[in-house]
Amino acid sequence: MSKTRSILNILAVMMFIFAVTSLAQAQATRTWVSGVGDDVNPCSRTAPCKTFAGAISKTADKGEIDALDPGGFGAVTITKSITIDGTQGAGFGSILAASVNGIIINDSTQTSIVRIRNLSINGAGSGQDGIRALSFRNLFIENCVVYNFRGNALNSDGLEISLTAGSGTFTVSVKDSIFENNTGDGIRQATTVGTLNCQYDNVVFANNNNGLEATGGTGNVSRSVVTHNTGSGLQATGGAVINAATNQVNSNGNGFNCAAPSTIRVSDNDIYKNTTGIAGGGTYVSFGNNRLLGNTADGTLPAPTLQK
Repeated sequence: MSKTRSILNILAVMMFIFAVTSLAQAQATRTWVSGVGDDVNPCSRTAPCKTFAGAISKTADKGEIDALDPGGFGAVTITKSITIDGTQGAGFGSILAASVNGIIINDSTQTSIVRIRNLSINGAGSGQDGIRALSFRNLFIENCVVYNFRGNALNSDGLEISLTAGSGTFTVSVKDSIFENNTGDGIRQATTVGTLNCQYDNVVFANNNNGLEATGGTGNVSRSVVTHNTGSGLQATGGAVINAATNQVNSNGNGFNCAAPSTIRVSDNDIYKNTTGIAGGGTYVSFGNNRLLGNTADGTLPAPTLQK
């Protein structure tokens, strides 16, 4: 009896190993989606899947999902290192996220490197958040348009970064992208753990509540347009830091709003046609080369810090 039991145990272990190995082998480094695909397919170029959610389970960790045509590929939750590329030329991939989040990033190990490129993410007036980044290590967003997330009042953000677990340094890079027409913030940046460093380069923040609201970490904003946000263009609270250089900040409620104990450093910005140009009781550092004019109330910047 014991010999039979031992043989059965060995067979069970072998079957488990075979199943795990088969699953690993079934995952491809690169998979494909198409508007005329089917999620029962292997997600190859010649037999693509229909949705990002269907493709991600068939894509290996650190792999890539590419769009073959300008289809709508559905909301997706990311729990591992992955690149999702809507591609250009043959098409520009999209996610229509009515009443839901467009992309959720939630890696429980806080080790993932996630890249999102060339996507149109549309909340259709009822979406929750465009991209909701809860747990990751490095996040890269490039050439994306995130808009019309309006389903949860002031909590519907284009990009919500909300880190509540883990330690060490977390980084976010957003480049050549647009966040517009969201009832929450274009980007909301928050952390209660570790060190969060965010870079926003050549980004448009338009027609949101706040363009960028940083309540934790450091946000570096450069070469960006911040316009027609009803609250503030760039806002720092809760001890967050914003470094803003070479931006156009116009036609917002407040151009800049800094609440103690936060800090905003400004260099070479055009700040005009806002209701209030410079607001709040936090710490401002100016390098003396900003253009502050034409606001209903300009507000004041401190004496320039000497450049070294």
